[in-house]
Amino acid sequence: MENQQNNTTSCDSRIHAYKNGKTMEQCRQEARKTTELLSKEVSETGEVSWKRVLKVTDYDELVYKLTLKYLRQKGYDIGNNTIPRIKNT
Repeated sequence: MENQQNNTTSCDSRIHAYKNGKTMEQCRQEARKTTELLSKEVSETGEVSWKRVLKVTDYDELVYKLTLKYLRQKGYDIGNNTIPRIKNT
């Protein structure tokens, strides 16, 4: 019974550590900051590559995916696997 209780808390996203020991909420906050930075870059240059997003997120897969999600939610065209770039719609 005690072992079963430990398994349920180990999957709790609020306390689970991701890359570099960050929680899910910390990853979300980092992705939001990155989204703002990249939004400015897209406004200035017209588009940003996925490689640039990956570099800015320090190659953290979760933050990278969340950043793309937030950019899409803000109305940006995030491209696809054949057109890996973010630009204004």
